[in-house]
Amino acid sequence: MDKQTIPLGRILGVPVRLDYSWFLIFALLTWTLAVGYYPAEFKDWPAIYYWIMAAVTAVMLFVSVLLHELGHSLVAIHYKIPVRSITLFIFGGVSLIGAEPPSPTAGFLLSFAGPLVSLALAAIFSQLQHLFTGIAPVFALAKYLVYINLALALFNLVPGFPLDGGGVLRAVIWGITRSMRRATLIASKVGLIISYLFIFFGVWQMFRGNFLNGLWIAFIGWFLQSAATGLIQRQAIQDLLAGHKVSRAMSPHYTEIPGGTTLQQLVDDHILAGQRSFLVREGNRLVGLLTLHHVKEIPRSKWPATTASEAAIPAEEMKTVGPDEDLWTAMEKMDRDGVNQLPVMGDNKVLGILRREDLISYLRILHEMGPGGDEPQGR
Repeated sequence: MDKQTIPLGRILGVPVRLDYSWFLIFALLTWTLAVGYYPAEFKDWPAIYYWIMAAVTAVMLFVSVLLHELGHSLVAIHYKIPVRSITLFIFGGVSLIGAEPPSPTAGFLLSFAGPLVSLALAAIFSQLQHLFTGIAPVFALAKYLVYINLALALFNLVPGFPLDGGGVLRAVIWGITRSMRRATLIASKVGLIISYLFIFFGVWQMFRGNFLNGLWIAFIGWFLQSAATGLIQRQAIQDLLAGHKVSRAMSPHYTEIPGGTTLQQLVDDHILAGQRSFLVREGNRLVGLLTLHHVKEIPRSKWPATTASEAAIPAEEMKTVGPDEDLWTAMEKMDRDGVNQLPVMGDNKVLGILRREDLISYLRILHEMGPGGDEPQGR
């Protein structure tokens, strides 16, 4: 579990989490609404009313963000694309989609679903605004949520990755060029240009005296720049790994330990010597995989009495990879499953192990060889 987030439960089978940064933006937004928006709209309210309505409005804003992200998730589920989680954080929310869309149409619908939900929410709150004209608190809440959902939809439709508009742009370019790679690079570079415009505009606003708004806009630009740069780098890694198989980067050397080995023995004899992952066997039977991470999850006081078999991931639950699978696929599997090593299996036996450091070393070799270099020979 991510220690930086608080689990809120599941919706449609998708884990929903709250990042700790959310509390900062919730407090700032509540304060802004309580001292700015509501006093300007309703000058004769008691002060406590401003703060109550501000807090309710801030919560409803993030409910709107959650529904926006669920729009993406529904389309992903329809296309059988895994959705790992939805996280609410300082910039709003993000759906962690576990795979790329299978077609330009799927990519278009997946990206456009979020803004479409926000536009629908704006229409619903607009109707509520008209229905509750005579009830000031509901009217003010609905009025603000119309504005914020319209702003959320329009902002996300800006045509540059990682915004939804960038996904729409990529889908259109993908459909025209029939190249997802080219479409991803173009949309990411457009996103990079847009991020620099945000940063420039934010700094300009700060120098004009609008410091807080300018700082926030520049901060958003920095976030978009980081995300767009990450996508460009990810595509570069995918290009480097294209055509390279797991068998090229895996290590045929791995450590096996008997299932009866205690964790204390494992730490003393192996982990302190620099080893980090182990295959656990009882006789000829593979019991499972044990890593330093799993050892650390068990209280130190229990190490002398806990065996490797008890602490290991059972063999039937192990995440594995085949020797002929693409390295990029293996890397995605590591990221998706949150693991740093994958046993390489062939003909129902272990052929080796692929560790994240193996991938990094292999990438370094490919990078040093440069474009067009010959593929390294097997070990």
